[in-house]
Amino acid sequence: MNLLIGGDFCITPAFLSDNLFDSSVIKLFNESDYNIVNLECPITRDNSKNKILKTGPHLRCDERILNHFNDLKINAVTLANNHILDYGEQGLIDTFHALEKNNIDRVGAGNNLIEASQPFTIEKEGLKIAILNFCEHEWSIAEKNKAGANPLDIIDNVKQIQTAKATHDKLICIIHGGHEYYNLPSPRMQKQYRFYADNGADAIVGHHTHCIGGYENYKGVPIYYSLGNFLFTKNAANPDWYIGLILEIEWKEDQLKTTLHPVCQEKETFKLY
Repeated sequence: MNLLIGGDFCITPAFLSDNLFDSSVIKLFNESDYNIVNLECPITRDNSKNKILKTGPHLRCDERILNHFNDLKINAVTLANNHILDYGEQGLIDTFHALEKNNIDRVGAGNNLIEASQPFTIEKEGLKIAILNFCEHEWSIAEKNKAGANPLDIIDNVKQIQTAKATHDKLICIIHGGHEYYNLPSPRMQKQYRFYADNGADAIVGHHTHCIGGYENYKGVPIYYSLGNFLFTKNAANPDWYIGLILEIEWKEDQLKTTLHPVCQEKETFKLY
């Protein structure tokens, strides 16, 4: 099996009808067995009553984003991120419905904390891969009786890793965290991500920083601290905003191989090459 994992993906309404992908990007995704990106915005109406109180922008898109998912053969999205609850629980529920209607799987968010923390399983030819998704605490976290995202919590996450690994052959942790526009992991991040590897993660992939971060191989476990943006249609002064990485993970005869594919957005049109 080979799968692709992309970083932050948000197409704001003004660009949803545009042709945003070069044929080389479409070809890469269509030749992969399974494709995952981080959906950084809820799929919902622009209802100001649903907006939560927070700093920073309220991001959203509408169902036209699903046409772009179809172009790239996106199979699943990670939802544990700091913008997925920008339009409240209703915005998240609208997102669930839109994804379900279009047969796109999700991980990292749910109608409550227990649901948000569940792993997602990819299975092919007897190989079972678990995907777990966490994010740092920033306005979007699920609670016992509230919809939201699965939090980055070292104790709970390790329990989730150990439980999922007991019933799966391989496990990938996808984490939304780090310092925005800073391209190195903090000492805390490195220590925590390595601890996840010690407890059963076979690969760890990060995003959120809007720039490409560091990489290391820790005891045979690849750790990519940030893939940067995949496609994010908002202007930024930092040139790192416009470049990112797509991670290809391939398991062949129980051996894990990783390959990085660089991508670049045009600054005005956001077309991705």
